Amino acid sequence: MVKKILYINGDGVGPELMAGARSIVDELADVEWVEGEAGYAAYLKHGTALPNDTVVSAKACDAVLFCAVTTPPGIPNYKSAIIGMRKELDLYANLRPFDSLPNVPAPSWTGAPANSAPAPLHFAIVRENTEGLYSGIEEADEVRATALRVITRRASERIVKFAYEYAKKRSFSKVTLVHKANVLRKSDGLFLEVGRAAAKPYAPAIACEDAIVDSVAMRLVKSPGDFQVIVTTNLFGDILSDEASALIGGLGVAPSANIGQKYALFEPVHGSAPDIAGKGVANPTGMLRSAALMLAHLGLEPEARKLETAIESAYKQNIKTLDVGGTARTHDVVEAVRKNLN
Repeated sequence: MVKKILYINGDGVGPELMAGARSIVDELADVEWVEGEAGYAAYLKHGTALPNDTVVSAKACDAVLFCAVTTPPGIPNYKSAIIGMRKELDLYANLRPFDSLPNVPAPSWTGAPANSAPAPLHFAIVRENTEGLYSGIEEADEVRATALRVITRRASERIVKFAYEYAKKRSFSKVTLVHKANVLRKSDGLFLEVGRAAAKPYAPAIACEDAIVDSVAMRLVKSPGDFQVIVTTNLFGDILSDEASALIGGLGVAPSANIGQKYALFEPVHGSAPDIAGKGVANPTGMLRSAALMLAHLGLEPEARKLETAIESAYKQNIKTLDVGGTARTHDVVEAVRKNLN
């Protein structure tokens, strides 16, 4: 059956990266592409960053492939397109896998073999995607601004279960619940309580540990090999996953998936990078890896593995962009991946 995919070019480098990803997906699978609009360009055109037509199209498609969008500061009532999509489609789980690539400079850490390159990393961060400090419930007057941090039992339970099911599917043997319950006793206390209960059915095959977020931030720098699957609340997950991307080469190589009960959206972690838009130097790896996650979600696992292998082969051939120590242009990397598919 032909899969129908809504693609959203976004802003900045988005259109050029999306074009490369679409061309690679077309090499691997029979898909029908449907175009949607979102982001700052959509706001300038329609007065909203997320037109209703885009949401309707997303619900009629099998998946959404989304590139980076610009969220400009200082515009009254401007609402983030990606946060809007997550809420409209109830994409409660944000999944960010972190896998090292060949020939990418990476920091060494405690526990890495002496006088050798660090062992390749293979772990994931699962982040609750719909509430926390990103609930958008804020108030302000001339002297004070407040934001409401929302943590619910339902959202905590389903995100922890998602993390354990992902760990089970990918043969991980440990999940780390990340929190700040020592200070946020009510909100993170609830997350921790629910998380521990949700973990019990998976023991002893999958171990459960819990850790305070600031210690996890330090451990990611010092000994990231300690982790397999991390699950946490919205803001903590956002910050930790950007930190973790530095361990594998930066935001340009990191993919992500936004998963719900009915819908799914896939996007690179990086921003729209308007300063390099149209220059042909943006790293397409995060976009291509996001496309691989999408293929796997659509049940096209062999095609997804083929794409991941082709990306890894391009890096083994040292075909990589400036941000990861190479000299290749965006098009060069995409074409190397295309050749490696065959």
